[in-house]
Formats: sequence, C-alpha cells, structure tokens
Amino acid sequence: MATAADSTPADTAAAAAREAGREKSAAALSSVFAAVVLTVLKGVVGVLTGSLGILAEALHSALDLVAALTTWVAVRAADRPADRNHPYGHGKIENLSALFETLLLLVTVVWIVWESVQRLLNPGVHVEVTWWAFAVMGISIAVDVSRSRRLAAVARKYRSQALEADALHFRTDIWSSCVVILGLGQVVLARAVPQLSFLEHGDSMAALAVAAIVAMVSLRLGWRALQALLDASPRGGECEAIEQQAAALAGVVDAHDIRIRSSGGTWFVDMHVTVDGDLTVRRSHAMTEEIEELVGRILPGADVTVHVEPADGDGG
Repeated sequence: MATAADSTPADTAAAAAREAGREKSAAALSSVFAAVVLTVLKGVVGVLTGSLGILAEALHSALDLVAALTTWVAVRAADRPADRNHPYGHGKIENLSALFETLLLLVTVVWIVWESVQRLLNPGVHVEVTWWAFAVMGISIAVDVSRSRRLAAVARKYRSQALEADALHFRTDIWSSCVVILGLGQVVLARAVPQLSFLEHGDSMAALAVAAIVAMVSLRLGWRALQALLDASPRGGECEAIEQQAAALAGVVDAHDIRIRSSGGTWFVDMHVTVDGDLTVRRSHAMTEEIEELVGRILPGADVTVHVEPADGDGG
C-alpha cells in the first residue's frame, strides 16, 4: 500500500494540479449558477417596470452567464497536461476566454448606449419604480460581492486570467447596480418634487454610466488578455531581478537574454548564463538547478530552461 512517504515530487505536483483544477472549476461553475439567477431576476423586473437601467443590467448579466460558461469550459480545458502538439500546455485557452469575454462586454456597451440615447431623444417611456425594483438590485449586489470575492481569491491563488475576467464581470455588476439604484432614486425624486422633473431622465443617464463603467473595465481586461496572447513580458521587474540574482551566484559570470512568457497561470522562463569554462558538466548542471530554484522564488511554479555558456568561449 502506497504511503505519503512513497510519493515522488512528480506525484505531489500532479496532485496539486488536480486540486487546483477542481477548485478553479468549482469557482467557475458556481458563477454560472449565480449568473442564471441574476439574469432571470433582472429580466423579469426590468420588463415589468420598464426600467432601461434594470434591462441593461439584465443584458449585462445574460452576457455574464455566457462569459461564466466560457470561463468554466476554459479553465477545465486549460488544465489539461501538455502533449505532443501542445508542449507548453493549454493555458492560452484562459487568455482566449478573457478576450472573448471582453468582446461580449463591448457588445453590451453598444446596445446600452443606443437604447439610452433613443430614450433621451424620444422621451415618453414610463418607468414604473417599485420597491421590488430596488430589492432585486440589492440582491444582485449581495450576490455579486460574494462571487467576485471568491473568484478573485482563486484567480490570485492560481494566476488564472479567465477567473480574473469572471471576477471583473461580477465586480462591474456591483458598480453598475449601484448606479441603477441611483437612477431609480432620481426618478422617484423627480415625481415627488415637480421642480426636479429633469431627474426623470435619471434611469437613462444611469444606463449610460453603466455603459461607461463596463467599457472601461472591458478595454483594460482585453488589453491584458491580448498582451498575454502576444507573449508580452511581465512589467513587475522580474527580468531584472532574475538577472541580478543569478549573476550573484558563485561561479556565474553573468545572466542575459532572459525571456519570460505566460500561458494561463504558468510562467515559462528561457535564459542564458555565462560560467567558468573549466567547470565540470556535473557542476554546471548543479548550477542550473540553483538558478531554477532562484527563478522559482521570483516566479512561483515557473517552467525554467537555462542555457549554459563558457566564459572563455570554448563552447563556440
């Protein structure tokens, strides 16, 4: 019978990968259920009240549902191990998912802006403001806070851009729901105080504010996803830190040509180091393992390839 003591580092890594996959998949699936509930609630109340702000939120949540389903499929597919045709794994699927979610959000923005402008130019649509209009938005905020926090925590833990995108979806829902409540409140105030009749347009103005929020976050998310797909290097100074710390190791002359790319939640590092040309192969190999451990402290879980070059150029 196998015991914990019999497990190899590879077994431990595989078990950790399976646990990560389960946790990411569970977080994504719970978001699907939450998006279904919010879409139905907002859609029903939006139709009954005629509130463009709530209808905009319903459409936003509907696209969140599509995005949540996409995320769930993406994190499951991205966690598949590397194979002959995908030696770097399938992590880019998460980046593609985040880019797709950005496009969905931008579609929402276009529709919201169009409908809002039409209502502002052609007034006459009556918004029925009721207590349950406020209640459903309050429920939405409570659900969004819970989901965004969990998704963000799992995304940070496993560096999942797909889950991070999903968390941003729910976070924008929080902001936009607050704006919708403000817009509905303006409509109530306008009807109670005739001198403030101009606030009747508060619902449409709130919808435009929702569109602005969604557009801003979407473009930021889309840019990050695009940078990951284009293998852009991180901007946190990791290259400089690796170069300086590797060069400080005994026997290393310098570190150069450091390239870092990400795929899903994994960093891939390719670097060259110049060492004393008289070192034995065994010592050079031990030195590369030291460098791999060093890089792992800077970029946890990184897949590192170190190319060793002799300082005297004997190696060609």
